[in-house]
Amino acid sequence: MLELDAIEFETGNNPDAAVIWLHGLGADGNDFAGIVPQLQLPPELAIRFIFPHAPVRPITINQGYQMRGWYDLTSLNIDNNEDTAGIKESSDAICALCHKQGSLGIASKRVILAGFSQGGAIALHCGLNYPLPLAGIMALSTYLPHCTPLNKASNQGVDIFMAHGKHDDVVDFHYGDLSRQLLEKSGYSVKWHEYNMQHNVSIEEIQDIRNWLLSNLNP
Repeated sequence: MLELDAIEFETGNNPDAAVIWLHGLGADGNDFAGIVPQLQLPPELAIRFIFPHAPVRPITINQGYQMRGWYDLTSLNIDNNEDTAGIKESSDAICALCHKQGSLGIASKRVILAGFSQGGAIALHCGLNYPLPLAGIMALSTYLPHCTPLNKASNQGVDIFMAHGKHDDVVDFHYGDLSRQLLEKSGYSVKWHEYNMQHNVSIEEIQDIRNWLLSNLNP
C-alpha cells in the first residue's frame, strides 16, 4: 500500500469532521493549505484538514520528468492511455486516509474528499467507490476517470460539488462538463459551478466552496 505524507491541522479542539484535500500535478500538500483561512469557517466548526503529498513519479507528458503526481499522464487529452494502475494505487492510499479518520473517531459521514485537477480525479474515483457513506466529494477543475465504476450503493447519494473554469487551458472545460453529465445520468446529485477563469481557483469559487462545506459539515 502506498503510504502518504501529509500536512494536517485542525480548526478547533476535538474535530468531528475531516476534509482530505488533494493537490494537482506538480504541486504538493502546501498548495491548498493556505486556502483554509480564506474560507472563514465559523470557529465552533472543528474540522481536521488533511493535505497529502502525492508520490514523486515520472510524468510522460513532461518528458518523463520526476514530479509529484497522483498518476502518470501521457496527454492533455484524457481519452488517451489512462494510467489505471496509478489511479487505483493513489485511490487506495486515499481510502486508507479515510479509514484512519474513522479510527480517530470521525465518522465517514463527516468526511469530505476534495481535490483539484489530478487530485480531483482521485477524489471522484475514491469517493464514488468508498465502502462507507461520505459527507461529500469536491472536484475542482477536473474530470471523472474512465476507469471509475459507478453506482456503488454506499455513495450513490453522496453530494458532489464540481467546479470548472470556462477558459481552462489544462483540463478542458468540455471534460469537466461531460463528467458532470455522466454522473447526473448515472443518478448522482451534482452541484455544478462554472467560472470565467482558467486552471485556477477564484474568489467567487472559494465563497461557493465555503457555503457548500457549511451545508455538509454543520453539526
